[in-house]
Amino acid sequence: MTLAEKVIKPKLGVLELAKQLGNVSQACKVMGYSRDSFYRYKKLYETGGDEALQDLSRKAPNLKNRVPEHVEEAVIELAIENPALGQFRASNELNKKGILVSSSGIRSIWVRHDLETFQKRLKALEAKSAQDGLVLTETQMVALERLKEKKEASGEIETQHPGYLGSQDTYYVGTIKGIGRIYQQTFIDTYSRVAFAKLYTTKTAITAADMLNDKVLPWFESEDIRLLRILTERGTEYCGKVEHHAYQLYLAVENIDHSKTKVRHPQTNGICERFHRTMKEEFYDITFRKKIYHSLEELQASVEEWLTQYNQFRPHSGRYCYGKTPLQTFKDSKGLANEKNIDRMWRESDSLIAATA
Repeated sequence: MTLAEKVIKPKLGVLELAKQLGNVSQACKVMGYSRDSFYRYKKLYETGGDEALQDLSRKAPNLKNRVPEHVEEAVIELAIENPALGQFRASNELNKKGILVSSSGIRSIWVRHDLETFQKRLKALEAKSAQDGLVLTETQMVALERLKEKKEASGEIETQHPGYLGSQDTYYVGTIKGIGRIYQQTFIDTYSRVAFAKLYTTKTAITAADMLNDKVLPWFESEDIRLLRILTERGTEYCGKVEHHAYQLYLAVENIDHSKTKVRHPQTNGICERFHRTMKEEFYDITFRKKIYHSLEELQASVEEWLTQYNQFRPHSGRYCYGKTPLQTFKDSKGLANEKNIDRMWRESDSLIAATA
């Protein structure tokens, strides 16, 4: 995401949220903006579209201080070609080629093009590789591997559309007299943040598979969206030998890929962890003080009521939600999932034809 997109995204979010809620004051409260700012953004958007929402400096740039265009292009090309180089080493490499530019000059160019950090230069390399189909050098491959490992460790998940990746986890609810220990199987679509939850008195591979079979896959089928992959932790309810493990067997039968969190990095599954915290604070901590439950079915009914509120009426601040509810985000982005699936079907068809030719 470029600097301009980072500036525009929250402004578009508050405009979209106000439209969804039909209430400007509530939207401003949720997104942290004043009403004056909202109406200013609204006017700018109506007159100039997305570009009008960028933070435009009143001070005109001093073009005399800019380096020649060919030097700027060389600096950008080197930053993407070898993102691991710092500004001093980059300056030295360019000086060897007869392109004279100081380290501070390189820094200025990087800032203008949103390349001032190693992570941003890696992302630029990643994007260019994907767009142009570049053959990467060994140095570039190592740099991209480092980026991938850091993303996984920090919980940054790659997701492109609804159904692309689901996140599943087990949450210990507590112990209730007459019922016993209660575990919750949680599933979240990482793109739209639509959530499902089912309660059990045991934590096994059978219950983990039952959650998908009873709640998740029927819903995705009703929406005509295919679930492609699931991310889980490495607990025994999710991992084991495929031929003897109920959960692994179920994923294999349903043709769903299985990804696991990085060892000793539970934040890789941070979407579920954050949802569990929200559910504890907004549901369990309250409902257990208001009502005494005598059966698992009774508690499950209350869970379903809360999930309806969460999915359909509660604005979400997720990466692709823009302040909309999870269900609305899912509905609005179904077309994206269908486009990706059509592209995937064509690729599979072409591969099959090539294999039989």
